[in-house]
Amino acid sequence: MMKEPTTTEIEEIGTSAVTTMPPPSLTTGSPHQALVERLKDYGQEDVFALWDELSPEERDLLLRDIENLDLPRIDRITRCSLHSQGLPVAAIEPVPENCVSTVDERTKEDREKWWRMGLKAIYEGKLGVVLLSGGQGTRLGSSDPKGCYNIGLPSGKSLFQIQAERILCVQRLAAQAMSEGSTRPVTIQWYIMTSPFTHEPTQKFFDSHKYFGLEPDQVTFFQQGTLPCISKDGKFIMETPFSLAKAPDGNGGVYAALQSSRLLEDMASRGIKYVDCYGVDNVLVRVADPTFLGYFIDKGAASAAKVVRKAYPQEKVGVFVRRGKGGPLTVVEYTELDQSMASATNQQTGRLQFCWSNVCLHMFTLDFLNQVANGLEKDSVYHLAEKKIPSINGFTEGLKLEQFIFDCFPYAPSTALFEVLREEEFAPVKNANGSNFDTPESARLLVLRLHTRWVIAAGGFLTHSVPLYATGVEVSPLCSYAGENLEAICRGRTFHAPCEISL
Repeated sequence: MMKEPTTTEIEEIGTSAVTTMPPPSLTTGSPHQALVERLKDYGQEDVFALWDELSPEERDLLLRDIENLDLPRIDRITRCSLHSQGLPVAAIEPVPENCVSTVDERTKEDREKWWRMGLKAIYEGKLGVVLLSGGQGTRLGSSDPKGCYNIGLPSGKSLFQIQAERILCVQRLAAQAMSEGSTRPVTIQWYIMTSPFTHEPTQKFFDSHKYFGLEPDQVTFFQQGTLPCISKDGKFIMETPFSLAKAPDGNGGVYAALQSSRLLEDMASRGIKYVDCYGVDNVLVRVADPTFLGYFIDKGAASAAKVVRKAYPQEKVGVFVRRGKGGPLTVVEYTELDQSMASATNQQTGRLQFCWSNVCLHMFTLDFLNQVANGLEKDSVYHLAEKKIPSINGFTEGLKLEQFIFDCFPYAPSTALFEVLREEEFAPVKNANGSNFDTPESARLLVLRLHTRWVIAAGGFLTHSVPLYATGVEVSPLCSYAGENLEAICRGRTFHAPCEISL
């Protein structure tokens, strides 16, 4: 965990970041003079450099833009983040074997026990689900929220609909497993994080589709924050003469957003103890997975993550490591592993030493989420992403301040890793068709192939007019969550691929 800089260090950083500029020509005693003086306290008075050239309407826009900023917080984040660059960090070590539940070592008894434990906790209302859905489908050729995207499955369902129907399925499974004749409904609260770009269209999409069968009051939308983009010396970048360049604060902004929206309090008031957190662009995500939840409860950990094995040593994925001797588990980017480390193998297991890839499938206790939100806010260290920032001078080199979802793990007293198979639970949609990987087409085929295996295992048959590797069947999440309960639908029946099997 990053040490907070001293007052002296902060003062030195702030001083080096300030450059001398002519003061804006606002008359003394102007009602806005106090705001100018506040900006001077933080070395950001340059935002008024073009004040004389602005129309009255543009001046109002600029003033509102500045007044909406939490200047002390942004100044603290900027200084701490700039200061943290280049500081030494502890060496990384492989994740200890006892921190990982591998597919190979998992017994049928383990899986059944965890499934029952998870369904019981869901039935008791102890699980909430957080969806990270701030991104647009820009790389997919769409300006809509990514969750609205249809990857071309036979059903034509969007990512949002597939995930909503998996929640409906789990609710039904929990009610059937635990109710013992009771008609009490099972409800999983779904908290959906949007961004300023996706908030309204996401809400409209859910409204227009009647929440895909969920109750509207079990779905809560909340926005991640934004932060000003800065130059390398910490100065705000102006997108126009009357507005700051801003960017969302990363998917790790979920912790601050949950806290500032008082949704952590909302979860506590509903009796939620555990929180499942995942990204919108994984078509195979098992939302509210009872087995993963049961494992998490059984381990008694503060945080957990599903992991997949690296496909090959140089695969460009973040991996879990131990930071320092006896230190916490955390995630490092592939760029932190040199070739020898990336290729090193464990002589006992035969696996790569650094093999556990992070795929943004996490489970947390609610108590831990509160600790993380407080800890990240106190430390105020963000990642600095070098980007081309739109500015009054065209696109200019600058920095976006971001937190990542995995920034929580160094704060965890214990983290448990749960291996899953890539072909069963990880089909990301990140790039347009025609790219080399993570496309709608590659994700579609992963779904069809998995569901085809389910149907054949349940006694069904397939006919197809194109090669089977290029087609398959889609099983509606309303029929089956993970391949269970398909015999009554499939046994002895023949399905012509591609098609959707539904109730």
